[in-house]
Amino acid sequence: MSIRRTFTDTLGRSGKTSRITKGAMATAALAVIASACGSGSASSSSNTSAATTAAPATTAAAPQLTTSSLDSSFAAMTSLKPLVSQGKGKVAIILPDTQSSARYVAFDAPYLTKAFQQAGYSSSDFIIENAQGSDATQLSDAQAAITNGASVLAVDPIDSGVGASIESYAAAHGVKVIDYDRITLNGSASYYVSFDNVQVGKLIGQSFLSCVSNWGVKNPQVYVMDGSPTDNNATLFAQGYNSVINPAIAAGQLTKVGEIAVTNWDNQVALTDFQQAYQAHPNINAVVTANDGIGNSVVSALKTLNVAPKTVPTTGQDATLQGMTNILEGYQCSSIYKPIYLEAQATVALATYLRAGMTPPSGLVNGTTNNKTTNVPSVLLTPIAVTASNMASTVIKDGFIQASALCVGNVAALCTENGIS
Repeated sequence: MSIRRTFTDTLGRSGKTSRITKGAMATAALAVIASACGSGSASSSSNTSAATTAAPATTAAAPQLTTSSLDSSFAAMTSLKPLVSQGKGKVAIILPDTQSSARYVAFDAPYLTKAFQQAGYSSSDFIIENAQGSDATQLSDAQAAITNGASVLAVDPIDSGVGASIESYAAAHGVKVIDYDRITLNGSASYYVSFDNVQVGKLIGQSFLSCVSNWGVKNPQVYVMDGSPTDNNATLFAQGYNSVINPAIAAGQLTKVGEIAVTNWDNQVALTDFQQAYQAHPNINAVVTANDGIGNSVVSALKTLNVAPKTVPTTGQDATLQGMTNILEGYQCSSIYKPIYLEAQATVALATYLRAGMTPPSGLVNGTTNNKTTNVPSVLLTPIAVTASNMASTVIKDGFIQASALCVGNVAALCTENGIS
């Protein structure tokens, strides 16, 4: 394994770290790699939950993993060991940044590492990198991984532009690509692994409407804060929550004051955006926020204005520690939990089938996602809306959030009230 960066992370924000220059490595040893890798494959704005078209059957010896095979024990990974021994080349995972979410350092990299290890990969057979928010770095990471013997890449693209460049380069060198978490628009990935992102948005919208009602918000004046305009996931999230709140707006139950897309999911940008919006529209009393980081930017501004809890609803996703705190304190309606250990295992499983030259089973590849060019065979996992009432049985039970970190200071009593220990 190669994890060649040191990260610092405070709830989705960190400084840049130094990195190894790899541009000169991009063209080395390509003839060797071409002989070791298979051919590229065709590629996916909205998710569908329909089953993919049946592919040629795998060999009888291939494990028939399904999405329901995956759980927090990682036990299903051990069934992949025979395929690992048959496969050729390395598997490289290229993560995007440490700014858009805390998850990539705290969860994705460790869970991916564990999945590889449980499947029987040696440390020299997989690579995990983080591009630290740089398109040039992400492309260079992918090129270097191919130079170093990768036959399969899983890429969470910073944006579709760099994603398409990586996929084009990989195809030219006989390397398969899996889109990880974010789809590459107009790309050529063979598969896509993510949560059902439209459903994530629907859960955000549903929890928002429930919160507006339960908190007794009168004459709701709603401001909407979408995620980064360069992230197709943000488009899918908005598709989901707009499908829920727009009918309420049309029915006169809500009034939409305005909407903005937060550049690069940047929490400081979100804070400034909201402060400016609130100054222009001080009647705002409900905010749809696309993730916990943006939601916390709004909560921070509201606290500065001494706005009381359960007065102005906000929303979120990613189930961050700060998001859980804001929910317990009554500033956030819910957060959407995406058990990343499922996504990590599904990705390692897909990569293992591809590395061994086999077609992944239909029980694992359970949907398609359109990338504006084609419908990409997809593993679509199920998100969970987390509120104070089910926090203990979801993120705490899974160890995604540690009760010892959450239940401190004034929050300790709130944890006790909600059965969190």
